[in-house]
Amino acid sequence: TLKAERAVADETVREERVANASLLSLEREETDKDLSRERARSDAAVATRDEFLGLVSHDLRNMLGTVMGSAELIGRASSEAQNAAPILQHAQRIQRSGARMNRLIGDLVDVASIEAGLLAVSRELADPALVVAEAVESFQAQALARGVLLVTEVARGIPHAWFDPARILQVLTNLLSNAVKFTTVGKVTVRVLRVGEELEFSVVDTGEGIAGDKLEMVFERFRQVAVNDRRGVGLGLYISKCIVQGHGGHIWVESKPGQGS
Repeated sequence: TLKAERAVADETVREERVANASLLSLEREETDKDLSRERARSDAAVATRDEFLGLVSHDLRNMLGTVMGSAELIGRASSEAQNAAPILQHAQRIQRSGARMNRLIGDLVDVASIEAGLLAVSRELADPALVVAEAVESFQAQALARGVLLVTEVARGIPHAWFDPARILQVLTNLLSNAVKFTTVGKVTVRVLRVGEELEFSVVDTGEGIAGDKLEMVFERFRQVAVNDRRGVGLGLYISKCIVQGHGGHIWVESKPGQGS
Protein backbone atom coordinates (compact mmCIF):
# COMPACT_ATOMS: atom_id res chain seq x y z
CA THR A 1 0.00 0.00 0.00
CA LEU A 2 1.00 3.63 -0.36
CA LYS A 3 1.23 4.03 3.41
CA ALA A 4 3.60 1.06 3.72
CA GLU A 5 5.75 2.31 0.86
CA ARG A 6 6.00 5.71 2.52
CA ALA A 7 7.01 4.09 5.81
CA VAL A 8 9.76 2.11 4.06
CA ALA A 9 10.94 5.25 2.27
CA ASP A 10 10.98 7.24 5.52
CA GLU A 11 12.98 4.48 7.24
CA THR A 12 15.47 4.46 4.35
CA VAL A 13 15.90 8.22 4.61
CA ARG A 14 16.44 7.94 8.38
CA GLU A 15 19.07 5.23 7.91
CA GLU A 16 20.83 7.30 5.27
CA ARG A 17 20.84 10.31 7.57
CA VAL A 18 22.32 8.25 10.42
CA ALA A 19 24.95 6.82 8.07
CA ASN A 20 25.79 10.27 6.71
CA ALA A 21 26.00 11.68 10.22
CA SER A 22 28.41 8.90 11.25
CA LEU A 23 30.51 9.47 8.14
CA LEU A 24 30.56 13.20 8.74
CA SER A 25 31.59 12.61 12.34
CA LEU A 26 34.46 10.40 11.20
CA GLU A 27 35.53 12.97 8.61
CA ARG A 28 35.46 15.71 11.21
CA GLU A 29 37.48 13.54 13.59
CA GLU A 30 40.11 12.89 10.88
CA THR A 31 40.14 16.59 9.98
CA ASP A 32 40.68 17.51 13.64
CA LYS A 33 43.55 15.03 13.86
CA ASP A 34 45.11 16.46 10.69
CA LEU A 35 44.77 19.99 12.02
CA SER A 36 46.32 18.94 15.34
CA ARG A 37 49.26 17.35 13.57
CA GLU A 38 49.76 20.42 11.37
CA ARG A 39 49.51 22.68 14.42
CA ALA A 40 52.12 20.57 16.24
CA ARG A 41 54.46 20.72 13.23
CA SER A 42 53.93 24.46 12.96
CA ASP A 43 54.64 24.95 16.67
CA ALA A 44 57.79 22.84 16.35
CA ALA A 45 58.94 24.86 13.35
CA VAL A 46 58.39 28.13 15.22
CA ALA A 47 60.23 26.77 18.26
CA THR A 48 63.13 25.64 16.08
CA ARG A 49 63.23 29.03 14.36
CA ASP A 50 63.22 30.89 17.66
CA GLU A 51 65.93 28.62 19.07
CA PHE A 52 68.00 29.15 15.94
CA LEU A 53 67.60 32.93 16.06
CA GLY A 54 68.66 32.84 19.70
CA LEU A 55 71.79 30.86 18.82
CA VAL A 56 72.65 33.15 15.91
CA SER A 57 72.15 36.33 17.90
CA HIS A 58 74.27 34.90 20.72
CA ASP A 59 77.08 33.94 18.32
CA LEU A 60 77.00 37.28 16.50
CA ARG A 61 77.12 39.16 19.80
CA ASN A 62 80.12 37.10 20.90
CA MET A 63 81.92 37.75 17.63
CA LEU A 64 81.12 41.45 17.71
CA GLY A 65 82.31 41.59 21.32
CA THR A 66 85.61 40.04 20.28
CA VAL A 67 85.96 42.47 17.38
CA MET A 68 85.20 45.52 19.53
CA GLY A 69 87.38 44.37 22.42
CA SER A 70 90.30 43.57 20.14
CA ALA A 71 89.95 46.91 18.37
CA GLU A 72 90.15 48.66 21.74
CA LEU A 73 93.26 46.67 22.69
CA ILE A 74 94.87 47.51 19.35
CA GLY A 75 94.29 51.16 20.09
CA ARG A 76 95.96 50.87 23.48
CA ALA A 77 98.86 48.75 22.20
CA SER A 78 99.57 51.03 19.28
CA SER A 79 99.87 54.00 21.62
CA GLU A 80 102.42 52.10 23.69
CA ALA A 81 104.14 50.54 20.59
CA GLN A 82 107.10 48.93 22.35
CA ASN A 83 106.22 45.45 21.11
CA ALA A 84 104.35 44.83 17.86
CA ALA A 85 103.48 41.18 18.67
CA PRO A 86 100.38 41.93 20.81
CA ILE A 87 99.10 44.27 18.12
CA LEU A 88 99.45 41.52 15.54
CA GLN A 89 97.62 39.02 17.77
CA HIS A 90 94.69 41.39 18.26
CA ALA A 91 94.52 42.05 14.52
CA GLN A 92 94.46 38.31 13.79
CA ARG A 93 91.70 37.79 16.35
CA ILE A 94 89.64 40.46 14.63
CA GLN A 95 90.21 38.82 11.26
CA ARG A 96 89.10 35.42 12.57
CA SER A 97 85.93 36.81 14.13
CA GLY A 98 85.18 38.80 10.99
CA ALA A 99 85.61 35.67 8.86
CA ARG A 100 83.25 33.69 11.11
CA MET A 101 80.64 36.42 10.96
CA ASN A 102 80.98 36.55 7.17
CA ARG A 103 80.47 32.77 6.91
CA LEU A 104 77.43 32.87 9.16
CA ILE A 105 75.85 35.69 7.17
CA GLY A 106 76.63 33.82 3.94
CA ASP A 107 74.91 30.71 5.32
CA LEU A 108 71.83 32.73 6.24
CA VAL A 109 71.70 34.22 2.74
CA ASP A 110 72.05 30.74 1.20
CA VAL A 111 69.24 29.35 3.37
CA ALA A 112 66.98 32.24 2.30
CA SER A 113 67.86 31.53 -1.35
CA ILE A 114 67.16 27.81 -0.91
CA GLU A 115 63.77 28.51 0.65
CA ALA A 116 62.95 30.79 -2.29
CA GLY A 117 64.19 28.20 -4.80
CA LEU A 118 66.89 30.60 -5.98
CA LEU A 119 70.15 28.95 -4.90
CA ALA A 120 72.64 29.79 -7.65
CA VAL A 121 74.68 26.95 -9.19
CA SER A 122 76.78 28.13 -12.15
CA ARG A 123 78.51 25.27 -13.96
CA GLU A 124 81.80 25.61 -15.79
CA LEU A 125 84.51 23.25 -16.99
CA ALA A 126 86.79 22.99 -13.95
CA ASP A 127 89.50 20.81 -12.42
CA PRO A 128 88.24 18.86 -9.35
CA ALA A 129 91.80 18.34 -8.09
CA LEU A 130 92.39 22.09 -7.85
CA VAL A 131 89.19 22.56 -5.84
CA VAL A 132 90.25 19.82 -3.41
CA ALA A 133 93.74 21.31 -3.08
CA GLU A 134 92.29 24.73 -2.26
CA ALA A 135 89.93 23.29 0.35
CA VAL A 136 92.68 21.28 2.05
CA GLU A 137 95.12 24.19 2.03
CA SER A 138 92.64 26.40 3.87
CA PHE A 139 92.45 23.90 6.76
CA GLN A 140 96.11 22.85 7.05
CA ALA A 141 96.96 25.31 9.85
CA GLN A 142 93.83 24.45 11.85
CA ALA A 143 94.44 20.71 11.45
CA LEU A 144 98.09 21.05 12.45
CA ALA A 145 97.13 22.97 15.59
CA ARG A 146 94.81 20.10 16.59
CA GLY A 147 97.38 17.41 15.83
CA VAL A 148 95.37 16.17 12.85
CA LEU A 149 97.06 14.96 9.65
CA LEU A 150 95.27 16.34 6.60
CA VAL A 151 95.91 14.55 3.29
CA THR A 152 94.46 14.25 -0.22
CA GLU A 153 93.97 11.22 -2.45
CA VAL A 154 93.11 12.15 -6.03
CA ALA A 155 92.75 9.19 -8.38
CA ARG A 156 94.75 9.20 -11.59
CA GLY A 157 93.08 10.44 -14.73
CA ILE A 158 90.39 12.49 -13.00
CA PRO A 159 89.00 14.62 -15.85
CA HIS A 160 87.81 18.20 -15.83
CA ALA A 161 84.06 18.32 -15.29
CA TRP A 162 81.13 20.70 -15.54
CA PHE A 163 80.33 21.93 -12.04
CA ASP A 164 80.32 25.07 -9.92
CA PRO A 165 83.83 25.15 -8.38
CA ALA A 166 82.94 27.83 -5.82
CA ARG A 167 79.91 25.87 -4.62
CA ILE A 168 81.73 22.52 -4.49
CA LEU A 169 84.53 24.27 -2.59
CA GLN A 170 81.86 25.44 -0.15
CA VAL A 171 80.66 21.85 0.29
CA LEU A 172 84.18 20.53 0.87
CA THR A 173 84.87 23.36 3.31
CA ASN A 174 81.78 22.45 5.32
CA LEU A 175 82.74 18.77 5.36
CA LEU A 176 86.35 19.51 6.30
CA SER A 177 85.25 21.90 9.02
CA ASN A 178 83.23 19.12 10.67
CA ALA A 179 85.90 16.48 10.13
CA VAL A 180 88.65 18.58 11.72
CA LYS A 181 86.34 19.80 14.46
CA PHE A 182 85.38 16.29 15.60
CA THR A 183 88.83 14.70 15.19
CA THR A 184 91.09 15.44 18.13
CA VAL A 185 94.10 13.40 17.05
CA GLY A 186 94.16 11.34 13.88
CA LYS A 187 93.77 11.82 10.15
CA VAL A 188 91.38 13.47 7.73
CA THR A 189 91.52 12.37 4.09
CA VAL A 190 89.91 14.10 1.12
CA ARG A 191 89.41 11.77 -1.85
CA VAL A 192 88.24 12.18 -5.43
CA LEU A 193 87.27 9.13 -7.48
CA ARG A 194 85.66 8.55 -10.83
CA VAL A 195 82.62 6.28 -10.47
CA GLY A 196 81.18 5.53 -13.89
CA GLU A 197 80.19 8.86 -15.39
CA GLU A 198 80.23 10.63 -12.03
CA LEU A 199 82.81 12.12 -9.70
CA GLU A 200 82.75 11.12 -6.05
CA PHE A 201 84.23 13.50 -3.48
CA SER A 202 84.61 12.17 0.04
CA VAL A 203 85.98 13.42 3.35
CA VAL A 204 87.02 10.63 5.70
CA ASP A 205 87.99 11.23 9.33
CA THR A 206 89.10 9.12 12.28
CA GLY A 207 87.02 11.15 14.74
CA GLU A 208 84.35 10.30 17.27
CA GLY A 209 81.76 9.11 14.76
CA ILE A 210 77.96 9.40 14.70
CA ALA A 211 75.28 7.07 16.05
CA GLY A 212 73.23 5.25 13.42
CA ASP A 213 69.92 6.84 14.44
CA LYS A 214 71.37 10.32 13.89
CA LEU A 215 72.95 9.89 10.46
CA GLU A 216 70.10 11.50 8.51
CA MET A 217 69.73 14.26 11.10
CA VAL A 218 73.08 15.83 10.16
CA PHE A 219 71.62 17.12 6.88
CA GLU A 220 68.57 18.73 8.46
CA ARG A 221 68.32 22.49 8.76
CA PHE A 222 69.21 23.97 12.18
CA ARG A 223 69.91 20.50 13.58
CA GLN A 224 73.07 19.24 15.25
CA VAL A 225 73.95 15.76 16.45
CA ALA A 226 75.17 16.92 19.85
CA VAL A 227 72.69 18.80 22.02
CA ASN A 228 73.88 22.28 23.06
CA ASP A 229 76.91 22.04 20.76
CA ARG A 230 78.15 25.62 20.46
CA ARG A 231 80.51 24.88 17.58
CA GLY A 232 77.96 25.68 14.88
CA VAL A 233 74.33 26.50 14.15
CA GLY A 234 73.43 23.49 12.01
CA LEU A 235 73.35 25.04 8.54
CA GLY A 236 76.53 23.88 6.79
CA LEU A 237 75.52 20.32 5.93
CA TYR A 238 71.97 21.35 5.02
CA ILE A 239 73.36 23.88 2.54
CA SER A 240 75.87 21.30 1.29
CA LYS A 241 73.04 18.85 0.60
CA CYS A 242 71.14 21.47 -1.40
CA ILE A 243 74.26 22.40 -3.42
CA VAL A 244 74.97 18.75 -4.28
CA GLN A 245 71.35 18.16 -5.24
CA GLY A 246 71.52 21.30 -7.36
CA HIS A 247 74.26 19.54 -9.34
CA GLY A 248 72.05 16.49 -9.82
CA GLY A 249 74.08 14.52 -7.28
CA HIS A 250 73.48 13.08 -3.83
CA ILE A 251 75.25 13.28 -0.49
CA TRP A 252 75.34 10.81 2.39
CA VAL A 253 77.26 9.89 5.51
CA GLU A 254 78.62 6.56 6.74
CA SER A 255 79.72 6.42 10.35
CA LYS A 256 79.92 4.42 13.55
CA PRO A 257 80.60 5.76 17.05
CA GLY A 258 84.31 5.68 17.79
CA GLN A 259 85.22 4.71 14.22
CA GLY A 260 85.12 8.03 12.39
CA SER A 261 82.89 9.25 9.55
